[in-house]
Amino acid sequence: MLERSAPIQPVEVAPEAARPLRVALAGNPNCGKTSLFNALTGARQHVANYPGVTVERRSGSCILDGHKAEIIDLPGTYSLSSYTPEERVAQDELSTKPDVVVVVADSTQLQRNLVLLAQILQTGANPVLCLNMADEARAAGLHIEREQMERLLGFPVVETIGHKAQGLDELRRAVLKAQKQPLQRHRLVVGEELERALAAIRPLLPKAEAGGPVLSSDWMATRLLVRDAECTRQVSALPDGEKAVAEADRQRARLETVSGRDIQMFVTERYFGFVDGLLREVQTQASLTNSRAISDRIDAVVVHPLLGLPIFGLVMYAIFWLTFTVGEIPMGWIESGVAWLGQALSSLWPAGSDSPLRSLLVDGIVNGVGGVITFLPHILLLFLGLAFLEDTGYMARAAFLTDRVMHRFGLHGKSFIPMLTGFGCTVPGIMATRTLENERDRLVTMLVLPLMSCGARLPIWTLLIPAFFAPAWRAPVLWLIYSSGVGLALLLALLLRRTMLRGDDAPFVMELPPYRMPTARSVALKMLERGWLYLRKAGTTILGISILLWAATSYPKAASYRVDSEIAAGQVQVVAKAAAAVAPGPGAPSAPVRLTAADVAARRANEDLQASVAGRVGRMLEPAFKPLGFDWKIVTAMIGAFAAKEVFVSQMNIVYSISDPQAGTEGLRAQLGRDYTPLVGLSMMLFLLVATPCVATLAVTRRESGKWKWALLQLGGLTSLAYLLSMLVFQVGRLIT
Repeated sequence: MLERSAPIQPVEVAPEAARPLRVALAGNPNCGKTSLFNALTGARQHVANYPGVTVERRSGSCILDGHKAEIIDLPGTYSLSSYTPEERVAQDELSTKPDVVVVVADSTQLQRNLVLLAQILQTGANPVLCLNMADEARAAGLHIEREQMERLLGFPVVETIGHKAQGLDELRRAVLKAQKQPLQRHRLVVGEELERALAAIRPLLPKAEAGGPVLSSDWMATRLLVRDAECTRQVSALPDGEKAVAEADRQRARLETVSGRDIQMFVTERYFGFVDGLLREVQTQASLTNSRAISDRIDAVVVHPLLGLPIFGLVMYAIFWLTFTVGEIPMGWIESGVAWLGQALSSLWPAGSDSPLRSLLVDGIVNGVGGVITFLPHILLLFLGLAFLEDTGYMARAAFLTDRVMHRFGLHGKSFIPMLTGFGCTVPGIMATRTLENERDRLVTMLVLPLMSCGARLPIWTLLIPAFFAPAWRAPVLWLIYSSGVGLALLLALLLRRTMLRGDDAPFVMELPPYRMPTARSVALKMLERGWLYLRKAGTTILGISILLWAATSYPKAASYRVDSEIAAGQVQVVAKAAAAVAPGPGAPSAPVRLTAADVAARRANEDLQASVAGRVGRMLEPAFKPLGFDWKIVTAMIGAFAAKEVFVSQMNIVYSISDPQAGTEGLRAQLGRDYTPLVGLSMMLFLLVATPCVATLAVTRRESGKWKWALLQLGGLTSLAYLLSMLVFQVGRLIT
């Protein structure tokens, strides 16, 4: 409980020498902390209305009253225990003694949010309390006596509206006030029984000068008392540390006997006692209809046990429909612009010129990179829809809806958030698995995440689907591709959980935030950020790979041409204009094939392509992929996609521009539809959905799992599965059709 007369007992500490100000932002998930970080620093970190967005320490800088300050965005966490990676990151950062710790709290959920404040006070931090989302609290009829709260706590308390950047000046002044005043370490009063236990442990803790804990003795004693494994290990390793651990064991047994409660529950009740006592003094509520009540009425429909999942499916289908129908118009503009640029560059050389520089610029760079940039509108529209769903809070409901299904397949409900992130890019999706407490849940989610169709695959789908399917089928096929990835991920997760990663399921607890109308700025920033990342990748990674692939498809040239031998033998006749073929009569000698000079040039280019490095590798591997319906052109593009998925589109553009220069205006989609059947197209899409995670995915899987074996299992397992599924679909399809 908080004592009214002296709720906080300050202990003065001499101020440190002047240096750049270090300010840490701490708070519960979904409290608007990252919005404040972006507003203070000008950064554009990912912000969404669901928990689990920030999974690592982020840093930015700003100027406060002429002084440079480093702003540190800590992962959102409900407590400072060491059970999850984000909790450990937050606790480690606080151990470095930031000058000021801004505790960001959702003003509509103070009873829960201020428990973290109580723990941060116990660490000896120098705090500022930021009551964020103040507008929503007022709309909910909540009134907070901010001045009274500040007097009781003994440190600055400010109100902000983070997503609207309101209250920032007051927050800056509060940070400077907390830093400029004589630095104080506030000591939390936690009740007589708990205080008695901490007083017995504190004197036995190793001293700081002997390499002891950096955080306050109160916090270290509390962590020993609740059996924090990491804290116990660290203290036990220090000289005389075992004495403190032994005393903590004795005090724990005493408290559990006296209270009749588990020690974790007992300590948590002390924190809630502090919060309840504080809020009784400073908070009142009028009986008004609030955003939570409105959210509950909406949830009665969208989170309905029977209607919820179909509604989610329809919402996603609508986004895919929007992506294709609206995206085709600006895509056509970009496609025309790329074609014009290629023709303009080609016109700088004489017609029929075999200049390597012309080929590099037109076939390699313009067709390679331009073919990828063409699909930018689809990227922007898809992420516009996803950003809107994230910011409204609907994606948190989707996680709740899918929890029951995911548990049946061995995945944790929280796995939905990394999997959702994986639709944008697999790399941050794998990093977001840090929000999962159970190591087995993390590994399973990590291994199946590449099955989520990432943004890098979207250009492939928008190339292949229109090439093989009528307009009415394009949105359903795209929806089917994404759904197939999710379905395969669930089945593979079930297999892993029943074989090499067996273990008990962890319970699913997740906050459902109230619905909020996203700001146009927030949604636009997310959409433009994804578009900029896509363009930057096209201008760097894809450009470099396109040049390498152009060289691999251009050299070496063929030593001689078969078509020239056929001309010399009279089997081919070069004519000014192609004529209709006439079948010879019975017994008549075969007439020579009539080809124009352009046809002969195309045949020579095709023979050069087959003689090149890429052509030879593709033809060498072609027999292995023949059961999947792939020829050597597709195989070479598949190899390039291992570096980055978008390279498949770039490589196909390069191959077709080199092998058939006269068909450049026909469009890659039309050429693919001419050369391959829809069954081959379906086999290609399935293989590209499942197989060979990109190099960046393998690297981050190795880093996050800590072992190469999991990254190699991901690579080998998914590629093998892709081969088997594509072969099955192609071979069965041939039998049916």
